[in-house]
Amino acid sequence: MKKREKGIQFIENNLTLFRCPVCHETYDHVDSGSIVCPNQHAIDISKKGTLYFLNHAVSSEYDDAMLASRRRVLTAGLFDPICREFAQHLTKKEVILDVGSGEGTPLKKTLSMVDDATAIGFDISTAGINLATQLDSEAFFCIADLANLPFTEDKFTTILDLFSPSAYAEFQRVLKPGGQVLKIVPNSNYLGELRHLLYDEKSQHADYQNDQVVQLFEKHFANSQAKRLTYTFNFAESLLPDLIQMTPLHWGASPEMIQHAKDSHLDHITVDVTLLKGTIA
Repeated sequence: MKKREKGIQFIENNLTLFRCPVCHETYDHVDSGSIVCPNQHAIDISKKGTLYFLNHAVSSEYDDAMLASRRRVLTAGLFDPICREFAQHLTKKEVILDVGSGEGTPLKKTLSMVDDATAIGFDISTAGINLATQLDSEAFFCIADLANLPFTEDKFTTILDLFSPSAYAEFQRVLKPGGQVLKIVPNSNYLGELRHLLYDEKSQHADYQNDQVVQLFEKHFANSQAKRLTYTFNFAESLLPDLIQMTPLHWGASPEMIQHAKDSHLDHITVDVTLLKGTIA
């Protein structure tokens, strides 16, 4: 089945999950390859089988090279333990919304460990979603705005948020009662070896604290739980340039320090994160 046909089939089977970003009515039919709401606002389903819900172009700092590097490193397994942890909190017949899917590999790997789930991943990055559509995955991917989610109230059982910003009012709107948010935030030692190669100890980038992110989550979910995940990911030295390229850590580093990191022969990295879990009453 072609990508567009597969996308149309998913939309037709799950039409009530989507709402119009203009009038906020739930879409009620698909007509000539477009999804249409009761007020006749329509969005074309692209050749890649996606929907573009933004009403204006948005630039993303995650360019094609960064996303391609991310695909290679994540395919090699950098976030596999995180995906396994996500899967342990999921049951059959989940309806999953993946926030900031990027190039899609974490959602694909998580779904491979879950039975009979319906999943939508979205991002503001068209380049990322175009890469995600190349995956052999049952997930549907689209381009959308976190602050104005094009999804209907009380439809999702789980929201996955891996290092992405959060819009908690929107999360609570689209989750079913009893639904959950599973949010991964980095701890201070996340990718510590790379951080130390790219920055000296006096740099503002030499350390990271997640206190404000955690406190904001706890403010919105009084019953929240936290679990720390720490592990070492060993990789082939040939992946080191991709590891440097895939993370925003390199944005503030000098060309000299980036080259220093590439010449370091680093072959392992520490993943140190916290899983935050919050449930809708």
